[in-house]
Amino acid sequence: MVAPLHPRQRLLMGPGPSTVPARILQALSAPTLGHLDPQYIGYMDETCELMRQVFRTENKLTFPVSGTGMAGMETVLVNLLEPGDEAIVCINGVFGGRMKDNMQRCGATVHSVEVPWGETFTKDQLGEAIERHPKAKMIGIVHAETSTGAHQDLTGLGDMAHDAGMLLAVDAVTSLGGHEVAVDDWGIDAIYSGTQKCLSCPPGLSPVSFSPRALEAMEARETPVRSWYLDVSMLKNYYTGGGGRAYHHTAPINMVYALREALAIVVEEGLENRIARHAEMHQLLRAGLEKLGLSYIPQHSLYTLNCVSVPEGIDEAAIRGRLLNDYDLEIGGGLGVFAGKAWRIGLMGESAQRKHVLTLLAALEDCLP
Repeated sequence: MVAPLHPRQRLLMGPGPSTVPARILQALSAPTLGHLDPQYIGYMDETCELMRQVFRTENKLTFPVSGTGMAGMETVLVNLLEPGDEAIVCINGVFGGRMKDNMQRCGATVHSVEVPWGETFTKDQLGEAIERHPKAKMIGIVHAETSTGAHQDLTGLGDMAHDAGMLLAVDAVTSLGGHEVAVDDWGIDAIYSGTQKCLSCPPGLSPVSFSPRALEAMEARETPVRSWYLDVSMLKNYYTGGGGRAYHHTAPINMVYALREALAIVVEEGLENRIARHAEMHQLLRAGLEKLGLSYIPQHSLYTLNCVSVPEGIDEAAIRGRLLNDYDLEIGGGLGVFAGKAWRIGLMGESAQRKHVLTLLAALEDCLP
């Protein structure tokens, strides 16, 4: 006999997922409908409209991909790149590297622009890359690098890309709903995020949005999209098909309920208010961490993902283990070159509250020698 399910109640302050409010969990448990049921289609359309508000875009082709943020990454790249294309990718951490890997799997020739982990790219560096590779179809960049906590400024990059005849693709997995993300104003052509970060929804969907320019590029493809499951030429007939929705795959009905509720919470709070709350909690956490002698790694830090150096002689995994076992509190360790050398502390959505920040600081003070 299988034992009853009793997961512990953890305070999730790692790189994701974040703590999920009861209101969203309740939405997840609502009765399942068929994926072509008119009532469900109505809920799905509402979800897509709420996504447009949070992305700050008028893009009609805005929908939730069935899969986590990496499925969103693959959806963007596999639909916009094909064999023979060239692409520019900006790498300053794990997820820029993953973007390059995906681009290469699409058959594209990829030109990397790299800076040390924890740093961000200047306009001059990006402009030089565009000049060096004028045949590139796309430039891909991470807005919020989850592996390092670096916050990339995107203003003006869309114009630079478009003036060169390129598309701009952006990873906003750890910024949507916690930082300013302005798809239309910034000229972003394709963007993807995840539900489990600043939206405080369970993992399982990836919000994406494509501009009319990106849609034109997809329609001009000379080869079929290499992924059937993520082929937007078919998916758009389900998500934007009006009265004649074309079945593609069975949508994750209850996850869409949860995302709809999560986005409603964002809109009710107000994007400006929500971003200001994340900024305020970041400053509160930063002051407390620095008082404990911990220093930030990136010069331009995210509000939502705080990456700090582990003091010399400290077993970082042991501290994380004690936080989890003694306080039911989760933070993350470093990735890649930061493995064993950094802690990644998430302040995302529901987790970005004063009481949670103060709880973490008190627990860290107790655990640090």
